[in-house]
Amino acid sequence: MEQTAKPLKPAIVTKKLSKVYVIGAERVIALGSVSLTIPKGEICCLLGPSGSGKSTLLNMLAGLEKPTKGSITIHGKRVDKLSERQLAIFRQKNFGFVFQSYNLMPTLTAVENVALPLAFKGIAKSKREKRAVEMLKAVGLGDRLKHRPTQMSGGQQQRVGIARAFVAEPNVVFADEPTGNLDTKTTLEVMEKMVELTRARGKTLLLVTHDIEIAGYADRILHIRDGDIEEDTAAPGTSRNDINDL
Repeated sequence: MEQTAKPLKPAIVTKKLSKVYVIGAERVIALGSVSLTIPKGEICCLLGPSGSGKSTLLNMLAGLEKPTKGSITIHGKRVDKLSERQLAIFRQKNFGFVFQSYNLMPTLTAVENVALPLAFKGIAKSKREKRAVEMLKAVGLGDRLKHRPTQMSGGQQQRVGIARAFVAEPNVVFADEPTGNLDTKTTLEVMEKMVELTRARGKTLLLVTHDIEIAGYADRILHIRDGDIEEDTAAPGTSRNDINDL
């Protein structure tokens, strides 16, 4: 007898989410009324041209911007209702970030950069450095442990950024144009490594890009234009078990 697959639990749920900026007498709608559900363990891509609203959506999901209207629930917590202090604690416990410009501390070594999120959690130096070394080896930088950012290529710096994003075992990793400063060969290497870590650790990855080739690494693509989701495309064979009806 064929068994029915269990519905995937949601990692992120938004309902009628919007963002409006008031500039003088003008109201600029950066994001319309967006309702979506992203299951745990999914690699989801927000794809769209510059100014489409994709980064605004990511920033709100990551708790970096407050929505004008609507709700955001992440792992059962209404993050739009949290105070700034509560939100900072929630981000620290649940989120990892990969940035286009790497955002590494220039005076710190690769190990020190990767260990930084663990320091904020109060983990002992010896333990956080051990975990940082393990993560750097996992992204292929075992021979760059003591190198500083200026001593590494762009691709190596972004691998350090990926190691830093995953080292604290976050539930959700946000990656905003993570390969925007890299050449084609390095882009492929970085994306493959990020997907590999996401799969191996069962994390949820939310990726923002304008590049359709990068979007091809995702399980699901949300096509965004003028602040709205124009199309929601699942990869062939992917079943979300009507997760959007939750």
